[in-house]
Amino acid sequence: MRVLPSERFLTDTPEGTPVPDSKAERPPLIRRAEVVAFTLVALLVIAVVTVLDLARAFFLPITMAFVIGTMLSPAASFLERYRIPRPLGAVLIVIACAAAVAVLVGLISSPIVEWSSRLPELGAILKQKLHVFDRPLALWQELQSMIGGSETLPALQLPKFEWVQPTLEFLSPTFTEFLLFIATLILFIASWKDLRRALVMMFRERQARLRALRILNEVETHLGNYLLTVTMINTGVGIVTGAICAMTGMPRPAGLGALAATLNFIPIIGPVATFVVLVTVGIIALPSIGAGLIAPACFTVVTFLEGHFITPTIVGRRLSLNALAVFLSLAFWTWLWGPMGAFLSSPLLIVGLIVKEHLMPVNSSQLPEG
Repeated sequence: MRVLPSERFLTDTPEGTPVPDSKAERPPLIRRAEVVAFTLVALLVIAVVTVLDLARAFFLPITMAFVIGTMLSPAASFLERYRIPRPLGAVLIVIACAAAVAVLVGLISSPIVEWSSRLPELGAILKQKLHVFDRPLALWQELQSMIGGSETLPALQLPKFEWVQPTLEFLSPTFTEFLLFIATLILFIASWKDLRRALVMMFRERQARLRALRILNEVETHLGNYLLTVTMINTGVGIVTGAICAMTGMPRPAGLGALAATLNFIPIIGPVATFVVLVTVGIIALPSIGAGLIAPACFTVVTFLEGHFITPTIVGRRLSLNALAVFLSLAFWTWLWGPMGAFLSSPLLIVGLIVKEHLMPVNSSQLPEG
């Protein structure tokens, strides 16, 4: 008589032993340890973002000083070759940068002060010239009423100017933050070599030290090149914008060019803000709306060529930045730290990409072809 395998198992095992399932056990797709690790990382990110938001008055000037100090560190090393001590070179570099910023602020603030004193008059002029859109709005209302819509469009009204003072308060840092930024910037540039050596020696293994040294050197090189390249590009954009404003009869072309160069340091938002300013100034200052839109149209062409051809060709050779990553970084840091965060978004993204490339190389794990 033939004994089946299942019967043989039942006869050989003692009573009370569970019968195994016919299907083999499969490991879960997501293990409990992975869920716990992901949850802990998510909580850590939330905690860090909360701390950066609540302690913005401290972390923003410190981060700004670290990023700008890393950008300017090659200049201090260059001055050291000519036997200028690094602390003295740090002071000279900060003074030169402060002088350049003061010139830009002077060029921009002069027309702003003049126009702010004439806000009611300029608002009336702008409202009068925008009456040309009353007829299209009336036609739209007529079309809406024929379709059956009950909503009516309100008359074209200009926003009130009560936003000027809160905006200036939001854009300008406090005196304490400014002092903290300047002091940290000078000390960071002066002691960058010692700080870099200390960061490398924190690791015990030789391989880890070499990796940390490569990361710091690459961050310094890329940020320095980024600052130099973007400054030259934005200076060119400012000069071209000022020339366009002068040729089209716009008032204060030097101030508008300086504004375009300054705002162009902020990706996406800066050119849009400059375009809005040029449209507003052109409509107010020039006799017709068509004449006022010439300078903004030319500026749009300039920024299109700069953003799609010039900057990607020059900057992209050093470190390619994904457009979606740039946009998300800009949105996040602007939400967290305002305009200064928008300025820091691209440098911080570059630092993050460099660290990611060294800690998680592309060839570290190959995905199966599918």
